[in-house]
Amino acid sequence: MLDIDQLIAKIEENFKNNIAIDITRDNLRIHIDRQLPYLAIYRRTSSETEAITNVLRTLSSYIELPLGDEYQEFNQDLLCSIVELHFKFFGNSLIFDISSTKSPREAIEKNKPVPPQFNIISPENNKFHDVLDTLESALLNIKIRKQQAIVNVSFKKAIPIVKDLEEFDLNQAQTNIATYGLEIEEIYQDSDGKEIYPYALKSLQRGLDLAIKKTVFTFSHKHTQFHPKHFHVIGRHTLMNKVQECDKALAKISESFDLLLHVTPINANDAWERFKNNNFNTIPEFHYRPRTVDPALLKRALYQIPLEEIDDPALNYFFTSKRAELDEQIGLLGKRELPSFLHSSVQVFGVIDDDLKNTALQIINHKTDLANQADNSAFLDASQLAIEAKSLIDYYKNIDNSLKSSVQVRDDVTGILVSHGHFLIGKDAHVSETRLNATLAHEIGTHVLTYHNGKHQPFNQLYSGMAGYEELQEGLAVFAEYMSGGLDHARLLVLAGRVLAVDSAIKGADFIETFRYLSKDLGFQDYTAYIITMRVYRGGGYTKDMIYLRGLLKLLKLIAKMDEFSILFAGKIAFEHITLMEELNWRNITKPPALLPRYFQDEVALKKIDAIKTNPSIEALL
Repeated sequence: MLDIDQLIAKIEENFKNNIAIDITRDNLRIHIDRQLPYLAIYRRTSSETEAITNVLRTLSSYIELPLGDEYQEFNQDLLCSIVELHFKFFGNSLIFDISSTKSPREAIEKNKPVPPQFNIISPENNKFHDVLDTLESALLNIKIRKQQAIVNVSFKKAIPIVKDLEEFDLNQAQTNIATYGLEIEEIYQDSDGKEIYPYALKSLQRGLDLAIKKTVFTFSHKHTQFHPKHFHVIGRHTLMNKVQECDKALAKISESFDLLLHVTPINANDAWERFKNNNFNTIPEFHYRPRTVDPALLKRALYQIPLEEIDDPALNYFFTSKRAELDEQIGLLGKRELPSFLHSSVQVFGVIDDDLKNTALQIINHKTDLANQADNSAFLDASQLAIEAKSLIDYYKNIDNSLKSSVQVRDDVTGILVSHGHFLIGKDAHVSETRLNATLAHEIGTHVLTYHNGKHQPFNQLYSGMAGYEELQEGLAVFAEYMSGGLDHARLLVLAGRVLAVDSAIKGADFIETFRYLSKDLGFQDYTAYIITMRVYRGGGYTKDMIYLRGLLKLLKLIAKMDEFSILFAGKIAFEHITLMEELNWRNITKPPALLPRYFQDEVALKKIDAIKTNPSIEALL
């Protein structure tokens, strides 16, 4: 055991300098993230499993105390010294004394869903009724296996922590320290404690973390000099080494392959000529670049990353979601040109619901004469487009000279795309003058900027892409076209055509059937119908193209609800992870975006946002 005087001196020094302290020694573990007016304690026993300690370790300020008479004086001195620091810096102290209790054996053995249960023990002379109410309410919000939590509150003359603090003397009445016992029922394991239920344990970790933060938030505002702006501020600010190790390992796998490049044909233009010369009666034969990785080896490496050792529930979810997506993407890479590719693609990008399909048809039916939608303006070739793209990148570099993006004209790329933050242009690519600003806003103002902003974040996942990021990413990119004045009806028709082409492919139509549906039934020009169909059938059925319109529709509804949405550019994030990003921002883990699209400086463009807030639907864009 550590020398108590040295330990207290270390804690006081770190607390004074607002530096985290993290100590594991023998039967003692201390983690105090920084200056915070609370402490959760747990008394370790030899008979209990590690599960309850895993729950505790999600918190930003906790101690696992050794149990036994020989440690009584040590524990008292340690706790009193921490409470003294709380009083010195905040004027008061909140202590949770956490323990675990067994669940009903009968329910566990019969595999019945057992509601999480918490027992709050409050001293009879409790003066902090608002804090107790917040704790009870927050615990009641916890759900595990669809079972709402049960919370019991009892009052006792004394609880263990109060006895430990009897020696505390700072000219403060003992009752001015908010102390609560909290018993957690062990529904996260079987009755013998031999088998852990990991999903129940994770739900409990997340729920308890939120409940403690909300309770500390109330306590801080009502009873201390510490007034955080949000309860998430109470969460951890420091990152454990394991988080960085796992992040780097996931990024290494993610960056080892580019799925989009591997499923995009390298002979799309030649295939078009043959398809046209055969009167559109022969399915084109597409060629792909060689795969540079072995999917089996990638998956082996993927599941060797010890994500289970990340005890922060928000970050654990962050990384496990990415691992699941990488698993699916690696599977797609291995199934290229196989019949199972299409089914796996649907698993990654989801299905087309009735609302999305009906919106696509609404766009198509808005104007029926698609044959006359051709763009008759002049076209810029690849070299001219590269000049314009470089000019825009230089504009952003003048704002932030750390931007490393380049423009590359390549003969192994079809069309234009952004890969690893660089703007790639196929040597045969061309863009009309009327679509130039929209194209650059889409590719550079969104894809390049979010990659760059992600590079400034503490996690590699924020530039390589969080799980499910592509839907929001493409929604933002299409929105950028609208803000730049380039989202005309012809462009919306293409996005709608992609949705309907994906729907056709999922329902079993082959390449020619979908092409004829687009060209004959919907009226798209032959080459446009071919490009849409090629994109959907590449690799064996790549259904990503329906997320452009789906992402735009979701984004419009989101913008209508948000006062300010710059957080969406902080990296390559997903719709479902916006609240997670907000939490990480409050915890000072992530940063605001380094660069924002140029339209944020355009008053005319910004007025369009007001219109969207009034009518967040596709009708506003038609």
